Amino acid sequence: MPGDPARRGETYPPLVTLIEYSIVLLLVIGVLVGVLTVLWPFTTAILFGAILAIAIWPLRQAMVRRGIGHGAAATLLLLISLVAIALPVLIMGPILTHQLTQGMQSIQAYFAQTPAQPAWLAGVPLVGNQLARIWDELHRAGGDVVAALGPYASTVRQMFLTAARALADSVVAVILSLIVATMFWASGDALVKQLHDILGRLGGATAESTLDAAAGAVRSVAYGVIGTAVIQAVALALGLGLAGVPGAATLGFLGLLLAISQIGGPLLVLTWGGGAWWLFAHNDVGWAIFMIVWGLLISTMDNVLKPWLIGLGVHMPMSLTILGVFGGFIAYGFLGLFIGPTLIAVALVLLEAWRKPLPAQP
Repeated sequence: MPGDPARRGETYPPLVTLIEYSIVLLLVIGVLVGVLTVLWPFTTAILFGAILAIAIWPLRQAMVRRGIGHGAAATLLLLISLVAIALPVLIMGPILTHQLTQGMQSIQAYFAQTPAQPAWLAGVPLVGNQLARIWDELHRAGGDVVAALGPYASTVRQMFLTAARALADSVVAVILSLIVATMFWASGDALVKQLHDILGRLGGATAESTLDAAAGAVRSVAYGVIGTAVIQAVALALGLGLAGVPGAATLGFLGLLLAISQIGGPLLVLTWGGGAWWLFAHNDVGWAIFMIVWGLLISTMDNVLKPWLIGLGVHMPMSLTILGVFGGFIAYGFLGLFIGPTLIAVALVLLEAWRKPLPAQP
């Protein structure tokens, strides 16, 4: 090889040297491709685990400063994550299933009374004709949703299979993500030091500072976009539950998806507004007024919490956030709602760091 000490002082034709370096480069590329092939099935878990670890890193550092060992801190954070993430999923699963079943029964009972189709339904822009056709099919089937969807049985079955597979994959990915995050919490100091050393060799002090900025971008999205959406969804479900609106957990989960997607945030009014309308229809005027006031607070807290929380890290344009949410969902499934905007925020920080002028050389 060109760098072999036993062969120093010898000269070789440029073509031979080029071939030798090309062989070494191909070997390195082959190793990298092999590593990526092995890690590819765990991409979602690794990304979500890294995001979770970075987002909670300040809490981990506070524990370490108080004398808690790295392993003990990682164990405590794992338990906290299980309570905050895994436990709600286990609790919400049966509740959502029960409420969806009740919703199907309510639809069947309503259409069994042969209600007339509202005159305004067919006039809804874009989807009015489809909604009117679905209403007629449900009316003919006496509210039997299964019978009404008979012509679309294969499509609906495929949709449910896809949703069930995605849900199962998400549960497995969450478990793997917690394992990855725990590993980061336990040995994160050494990993951060190695990353700083690698980036310092590749790009100097600018690359090292970019690493810290990228971590800030991860926390920015985690606290600002995701944190605000979770707070809104929990507040929405609590308000609906206190007011006695049926399906509070399902509506809260729908509110979470709308709030995370950003573009659907204004549609939150449909969730709490629908709850208020239901309360008015059942003569619960006091709770209906409470739901309106509570809903307005939920919808406006987005304008207060999100800028403050995002300001802790990096400001990202709304358009990029929306692209990250939907693109992440398409690429990584449900967890992609969190991974997508985070990756775009990191890329934005790296791009801004690259665009900054280099310091003048003496």
